[in-house]
Amino acid sequence: MNQITLPKLFNLGDRKLEPKFRSSFYMQDILSVDQFDKESLSYLFTRTEEMSEMVNQVGTCDLLNGYTLACVFYEPSTRTSASFIAAMERLGGKVIPITQGIQFSSVSKGESLEDTMNTLEKYSDLIVLRHPELGSVAQAAKYASVPIINAGDGVGEHPTQALLDLYTIRKEMSRIDGLRVAMVGDLRNGRTVHSLTKLLMNYDVNFRYVSPDTLRLPLNLMNDLINKGFDVREDDRVENVIKDVDVLYVTRIQKERFTDMDQYEAVKNYFEITTEVMKHAKPEMIVMHPLPRVGEIHYDVDKDPRAAYFRQVKNGMFVRMALLAAVLGQA
Repeated sequence: MNQITLPKLFNLGDRKLEPKFRSSFYMQDILSVDQFDKESLSYLFTRTEEMSEMVNQVGTCDLLNGYTLACVFYEPSTRTSASFIAAMERLGGKVIPITQGIQFSSVSKGESLEDTMNTLEKYSDLIVLRHPELGSVAQAAKYASVPIINAGDGVGEHPTQALLDLYTIRKEMSRIDGLRVAMVGDLRNGRTVHSLTKLLMNYDVNFRYVSPDTLRLPLNLMNDLINKGFDVREDDRVENVIKDVDVLYVTRIQKERFTDMDQYEAVKNYFEITTEVMKHAKPEMIVMHPLPRVGEIHYDVDKDPRAAYFRQVKNGMFVRMALLAAVLGQA
């Protein structure tokens, strides 16, 4: 692919960025979607559009030439790890990939998270971290002197997934305000659901939550929505909500979060989005999924133009490119 210096292509070097935008990202840890408001989201998505245009026109640039990213995943990952690696390399940076789980790292020898972070910061300018324990990424950020981006911490948050989800909604629907968004599946354990809900609370959105009773949205998040006056409804059948929603955000039942496999077996096939189910949806709507899927969306649905989940995947690289550049002070 051809390589080009991004400022020469888009004249980013001539653009005067608002200091409050730059300071809100520059050299900052990205740990939670609570760090974002409508202004910073608008700024990030503008940068995302530029990254998309650059990749579509020329493929790569040297905006982050000389920077190194450590990509550290204590849990398995396909899309998130590959997306961050691709994003950094598209921007001309280098990557230290530690993405095969702890069995291939010094953690398997008993190394603490603190020592791992203190080591990797010596080799890198930025660390992307996924960890199975809630709050672990925030704890790691206390140890490292370089910025850390949360790539998922247990059942807590997955902020960059939520950012790409929100960007996809805006791009596909041309707006966010006024939409009716249904989230379906494992709402108790789904960190993507938790993070996207928080981001959507910056907008005028109606929420529909669809899950088995045992996997309902955490009560604290539900109470926050109600206390802030959002239109929120819960249901246990997709068929009851699909005809009215603009966005159907489907998630898998997360087997790895269950300690009782009998409970998992009871709910694992609770939802299935089929072509028959899609007949009841509006012509202008989208189906999203953070992936991987394990049967909750049938493959035949992929042919439906309303199936946006693979477009969603591609958007993830552009959003992460914008975020990496912003955190390193190059956007």
